[in-house]
Amino acid sequence: MKRRDFFKLIGTGAAGAVLYPSISSSVFAQSSAPAKWRSYRLSYEVVLPSAGKVARLWLPLPDTNDTDYQFTQGSNWNGSTTAGGFSVVPDTRFPMFHATWQGSGERSMKVSSIIKTADRSIDLQHYRAPASAAIPQAVKQYLKPSKQIPIDGIVKKTALAIAQQAGAKTPLQQARAIYDWVIDNATFDNNRRGQGWGDVQNMLAKDDLNGKCVDIHALFVGLARASGIPARQKYGIRINDSVLNKHLGKFGDVSRAQHCRAEFYLAGFGWVPVDPADVNEVMALDMLPRNHELIAQLREKLFGSWEMNWVAFNDSENVGLGKTSAAGRLPFFLYPHAEIDGRQQDSLEPETFSYKITSAALVGTGAKL
Repeated sequence: MKRRDFFKLIGTGAAGAVLYPSISSSVFAQSSAPAKWRSYRLSYEVVLPSAGKVARLWLPLPDTNDTDYQFTQGSNWNGSTTAGGFSVVPDTRFPMFHATWQGSGERSMKVSSIIKTADRSIDLQHYRAPASAAIPQAVKQYLKPSKQIPIDGIVKKTALAIAQQAGAKTPLQQARAIYDWVIDNATFDNNRRGQGWGDVQNMLAKDDLNGKCVDIHALFVGLARASGIPARQKYGIRINDSVLNKHLGKFGDVSRAQHCRAEFYLAGFGWVPVDPADVNEVMALDMLPRNHELIAQLREKLFGSWEMNWVAFNDSENVGLGKTSAAGRLPFFLYPHAEIDGRQQDSLEPETFSYKITSAALVGTGAKL
């Protein structure tokens, strides 16, 4: 059976993108120019094994809750499914695609989304914490612990020690102290499978702060929450080359380009983007010391900004995919997830899963592939 569906079609348009392969000091300057929007197509192509009686597939999709740095113009799908369609991750507002195949035969699927992004930069120079500003009810959930990110015990103890050592009193000072501490103490481990697991308790208890973006940003988020600062990870995928550094981007085949980022909340101001993991990644892969001039520049740049050669999916933790999934709860929803007769496919091995994720830059009415 062939099916085609559309999800949130709200407009059309495109803009070009200029690509640079390495760090340049000019890219660190703040700009007051209007946002430059760039358009992309992100596509999943999935072919599941024909073994077993029932196969199910779940795909995380670009966030459809529009922001001043990302919005989704529509998604479509086609494939040989028994049933399929767009929905939201249970108990959240984030989009996903779900498909089911009954019986043997072809199990293929293609899902594409059109997204526009604009670089995000926050000016904190003149921010002053208000004398009294309540945290919105919707934001309070980002103060809570989760299975992977507790906020008591060694996490709380570490957060208090960081603030005391830095003399940090206000939430902004504390967030900056935690950000710097994570960069100075964590190490990007390029040999870690996927993007890590984000088990903050074990990382601190074992004094093993090696990992990838999920590990490093879970550490930032846990320490911020333990300090009374709302914080969250945003899970997504890189879709273009980077103007900051060759290691911080990917274009074309992005099947292994998943990346998460972090945010913290300031009362009276809003969400502030950070990405300490990218600082650690450049240090590790370019073999630069922490006191290198370019690392110092990148450290300043990524406290308050995101380069939007990346698309956000969701900020969900301890994720359930619904009653038809046998997986229980996932720590996060970043990769395609498939089950055949209740047995999970390895989401971290695109070739054997099998899936391919590709990005294309949309320019005018065409695409740069």
